[in-house]
Amino acid sequence: MKFLLSIALFALSLPALAGEVQVRQAIQGISPNAKVTNIAKTAVPGLMEVQLDGAMGPTVVYTSEDGEHLFVGDLLEVKSRRNLTRERLDKLTEVKWESLPLENAVKVVRGNGARKFAVFSDPDCPYCKKAEQEFMKMEDVTIYTFLYPLQMHPDAPRKSKLVWCSKDRGQAWLDLMLKGKTPAGKTDCDNPVDENLALGAKLRIDGTPAMILANGKRIPGYVPADRLDALLNGIDKNGKNGAK
Repeated sequence: MKFLLSIALFALSLPALAGEVQVRQAIQGISPNAKVTNIAKTAVPGLMEVQLDGAMGPTVVYTSEDGEHLFVGDLLEVKSRRNLTRERLDKLTEVKWESLPLENAVKVVRGNGARKFAVFSDPDCPYCKKAEQEFMKMEDVTIYTFLYPLQMHPDAPRKSKLVWCSKDRGQAWLDLMLKGKTPAGKTDCDNPVDENLALGAKLRIDGTPAMILANGKRIPGYVPADRLDALLNGIDKNGKNGAK
């Protein structure tokens, strides 16, 4: 929020746009932690797209060519009903599937497991439990769950470690999320919980569930099974499901 407010002030202080240098200097003067990563013309005459990288991740704003006006919000293409801003942000926040340390995730396979996705999940997150119920409706999937206990749930780290230390991690996870059955056993085995937290911070994942598809697309929050099925089928159709 502070970042967006700072950028909104950009409209009041940015001098007439004489070039990219002025845009970068103006933004750095208002929000030092944000940096301009790209400036480009849009399909709208006189409207420039400015890509920023700040504490909350990539952001896209728009300015007039003279720099006297700033627009923060979604740019829509009426004829095609496309949200051009959302498309750009989806591209900017893509995660390379091959960069994910899948060995640090709980793996659950259903059917032939051909369709693959990863999810950052907290054992005490209500929407994560709803998501697991939706996952149960899906066939031919491989789900990689990165145990990701949030600070707001003080017992989540213990439960995450209990799952990881279980002989059958996948079943222990499903029993916990679907039946409320906390695994018995120990929590002092070698586990990737801290590594998962560091990975999530790097990817700027601040809520759960957070899904990553094999094509790099991110899906924040809970989604029903039919929508997730459609997204995964779209990846298969386009031949981009290169997950391992």
